[in-house]
Amino acid sequence: MRLALLFLCATPALAKGPIAEVICVPRPELERKLSGATVSAAGLRDSETVLEIWTRPSGDRTLVQSYADGIACILAMGEAWEAMVPPPA
Repeated sequence: MRLALLFLCATPALAKGPIAEVICVPRPELERKLSGATVSAAGLRDSETVLEIWTRPSGDRTLVQSYADGIACILAMGEAWEAMVPPPA
């Protein structure tokens, strides 16, 4: 019994992030999954790809990459999003 306990304690814990792999689905399906979230920022990555940050009032955020072929992928997720207002010029 002690040997088993020692083995379990000596094994390193594997940390998993909130998203272990990229999730890609047709964009309408992704929009349904993100219902309640809104696009708070967007920009072109290249001529066929758009990056967006979807946020919720709770502070949750999702980084989405959408392609011209209609597929969208969740690249990252997190919490405690805070929009930064640039200082006046």
